[in-house]
Amino acid sequence: MRLSELKNTGRSPALPLSLELADAAGPAQLQLLSLLRVLPGQRYVGAAVWRGRAVLAKLLVGPKAARHFQRELAGVRLLAGQGLTTPVLLADGLQEGEGGWLLFDFLEGAQSLGDAWGEVEHLPALADEQQVILGEALAAVGAMHAKGLWQEDLHLDNLLRHQGQLYLIDGAGVCAEEAGKPLSRQRVLQNLGVFFAQLPKHFQPYYEELLVHYLLANGEHALPLEALQKQVEKVRNWRLKDILDKVGRDCTLFSVSRGAFALRAIRREEEPAMLPVLAEADALLDKGHLYKTGGAASVGRVQAGGRTLVVKRYNIKNVLHWLKRFWRPSRAWHSWVEGNRLAFLGIATPKPLALLERRFLWLRRQAYLVTEYLPGPDMLERFAPYVATGEVPENELVALDQLFADLIGQRISHGDLKGHNLFWHEQQWALIDLDAMCQHHTLHSFAPAYARDRARLLRNWPAESALHQMLDRRLPRLD
Repeated sequence: MRLSELKNTGRSPALPLSLELADAAGPAQLQLLSLLRVLPGQRYVGAAVWRGRAVLAKLLVGPKAARHFQRELAGVRLLAGQGLTTPVLLADGLQEGEGGWLLFDFLEGAQSLGDAWGEVEHLPALADEQQVILGEALAAVGAMHAKGLWQEDLHLDNLLRHQGQLYLIDGAGVCAEEAGKPLSRQRVLQNLGVFFAQLPKHFQPYYEELLVHYLLANGEHALPLEALQKQVEKVRNWRLKDILDKVGRDCTLFSVSRGAFALRAIRREEEPAMLPVLAEADALLDKGHLYKTGGAASVGRVQAGGRTLVVKRYNIKNVLHWLKRFWRPSRAWHSWVEGNRLAFLGIATPKPLALLERRFLWLRRQAYLVTEYLPGPDMLERFAPYVATGEVPENELVALDQLFADLIGQRISHGDLKGHNLFWHEQQWALIDLDAMCQHHTLHSFAPAYARDRARLLRNWPAESALHQMLDRRLPRLD
């Protein structure tokens, strides 16, 4: 295959495939074996073999190929030129009418700090395992800033652990203020704002402690916490708006199709597994373990593709009910958006995997939501032994404190905060049933909604019980 033909292969070209490229030693075949990242018609990144050697190939095609190639190459050269640890660039080229390519040394067995973070993010804030990862990352960022460079798209997946070293990758996002001289304080604050905005908000009290790792690598500037927090909030708000926009359109993260007869949204990496689940949702529910059936919703635990999932079907009860629902976004759509909101904010909830709205000439009918299954007990079951004594294990109360602090900090009300909608999973409380969830713009609207949530949770137990009274003292109030 010619490189220029790659842009016509869409998101999933048939692999393996061969491309003829050339370097100083002449033309040779690149065998592309797997894909790690795809921007259809523009960028294909994956593992390959070149002249008998394993490489990471970045293939740039389409009308913007030359610009993207030059930007990637410039960033790679900046990193290497300043002595920063980055994969060796083995070959590169740009051919008019075809596209560009960059072939890097393949770091076999490397793990991104993003993947490492995924293994520990459920732990209490700034657990030792988390501090190790964040410390490594901030030291690498400090080293870049000390050399006058910064990474525009700064996130943990752009840092790779390999054989005891941390590698900086993705040259396309690397910029220089003045290479070789430390970044200005304002640029440092802006870039650190991008970094810290990706952590849950409850890490804010630990910024000063974490900055020690950064300052050991780059102590050029004093970094006022108030200024940093303003930058973090600015970036966090932008990123939340961006992710909520993406949940409803076809992009790298989500596969979305809209038409007169259906709206379907799936997490991109889950698409092969979820398409058959959505196609057979009714049959899976019929065979599954039903938690709730009939009325406005049917909810069940199902088995599909060797996995346990939860499928929730939002029913249309009768014509009157349809007249109330067909013209507005379904509750499945609302739960899809809110589930992704919570995931972005670092508030535990079953990962939303897929959504389907059935339509007839754009008029909404039944809708389906597929999420991960949480095997843990709900709060009513978990707290049942402590109703009379109120002696709940402290770690479970601390996790509840954290959940309420996050909800208050983000001005999020649940709308039906009963014990059945809180699950104990991986040492934290996870929220389910997000149909009525709302993130409020003002404290004026949030305060009464929060008061209703708090009261609803307490109503799970008799007012005279020790558990009710202990929680009433512990759960925060808003004036």
